[in-house]
Amino acid sequence: MADARLSIGTDPFMTASELQDMLVAALARRCGGTQRRWRLALGPVRALSIDTHPHCNWAVRPEGSAYEIAEIEALLDRVRLTHPIVDTP
Repeated sequence: MADARLSIGTDPFMTASELQDMLVAALARRCGGTQRRWRLALGPVRALSIDTHPHCNWAVRPEGSAYEIAEIEALLDRVRLTHPIVDTP
């Protein structure tokens, strides 16, 4: 498995679509496989209201194998620390 460290972008105000692109690229780079497969496993990044979710206003519902979901959840834990808020339309 790849190094547990992950370089993540530093823009704190990206859109949900940009965050999804960053997550997919990081998963493909770290775990292998195609970006298409990781995009399907990750699913869309949903932007939530900052009024009701002030600490982290985005969510995903990953689908796939147990391995894929575990890798996605591990990445999400790290990314939420640096990108807790996405721009909402």
